[in-house]
Amino acid sequence: MQELLEKYAKVLLESCLKVEKSQPLFISVNIERIDFARIVHKIALSMGVKDIYVDIVDPYLKHDALKNLDVEELKKLSYWNKENWNIYAKKNAAFLMLASQTPGLMKDIDAKKMSAMTKYSYETRKVFDDMRDKSELAWCIAAVPTSTWAEELYPNAENPVEELWNKIFDICSIKEENPSAIWDEKIEKLKSRATKLTEYQFKELRYESSNGTSFKIGLPEKYRFTSGNETLANGKEVLVNFPTEEVFTSPDCLTAEGIVYSSKPLSYQDVIIDNFSITFKEGKVTEVHAETGEDTLKELVNICENSNMLGEVALVPYDSPIANCNQVFLETLFDENAACHLALGDSFPECIENGPKTDKKVLFDKYHLNKCDSHVDFMIGTKDLKIIGITKNNEEVPIFINGNFTDEFN
Repeated sequence: MQELLEKYAKVLLESCLKVEKSQPLFISVNIERIDFARIVHKIALSMGVKDIYVDIVDPYLKHDALKNLDVEELKKLSYWNKENWNIYAKKNAAFLMLASQTPGLMKDIDAKKMSAMTKYSYETRKVFDDMRDKSELAWCIAAVPTSTWAEELYPNAENPVEELWNKIFDICSIKEENPSAIWDEKIEKLKSRATKLTEYQFKELRYESSNGTSFKIGLPEKYRFTSGNETLANGKEVLVNFPTEEVFTSPDCLTAEGIVYSSKPLSYQDVIIDNFSITFKEGKVTEVHAETGEDTLKELVNICENSNMLGEVALVPYDSPIANCNQVFLETLFDENAACHLALGDSFPECIENGPKTDKKVLFDKYHLNKCDSHVDFMIGTKDLKIIGITKNNEEVPIFINGNFTDEFN
């Protein structure tokens, strides 16, 4: 296990982030996985990195604070004040966000209080977000297991945490001799798919599924589909999601019409939202329903300005390696790479020609790329999902049939 942990850490630093000698490194990690952060720290030092900041998060302490303190008191705590993110962004640090879940932990927290603190977190890390939007920062989100998360997924396993570690290693090809080469090949395939979708310059995408999804959304002129591989302003290519199976773009946020139904639960701030639907009219959410977590979903949609409009459309085949695990991970990093998804909130400037060099207000005014402090993905892909691209000449081009890409885009 130790050898695999070290191999995983090296892939994250060398292949995903491409950390340079003496470049600062910012690591965000759940307190339960400080052991893995120490491995990353040791390897980073051996690479010549000297300035390493470890941002440790304890979800149980966050829960107790939320339970007992009011909003103004909570704002004084480092859990929600993200100024250190700005400090390291200004240093041009590489950011490694080690994601984990504590499913259901926050179910007894008032949804409005949770919403207020989530909004405050976004407000206090503006420098980081702005630099990331301009493709000026190397960053990567990867997963590490915690006991609560692993036990939720594998309740009958003798060692749930080890089970989840092994699942992560399998999905990320860490057990293979040369995982970096495998991912290089996968990224080239995703780039090719994104290029084909970009060349069409569809004016609209239309979605239909037997679960009730009936939805359409426009795409802006000069849109670009891209993948989890991002080219930074300095020319360096980094893998921002590890693993990744998606190609995505940012839509014209004023054009969403219809209803979409969830195909997987959404774990948002350790609250489970499940079996939900979202209805759109003229780009904005007009109605939401959920069997579980409806209050949180309502707050999520209204957390800040423009959080009721879409910032991303992402295409992922139903027959993908993560989907074929037949496992709902309750972690967006994995679940969004197992199904087509949409995202409420902020858009991606890199999804428009010259977008990272353009002010986000201009992107909103000219192309209707959403400008928002939040960004939340939710999964809508099903085994019978059909997606049709509409060209500027009103030609209908099948993109997805029965949940998977048509031959033209494979």
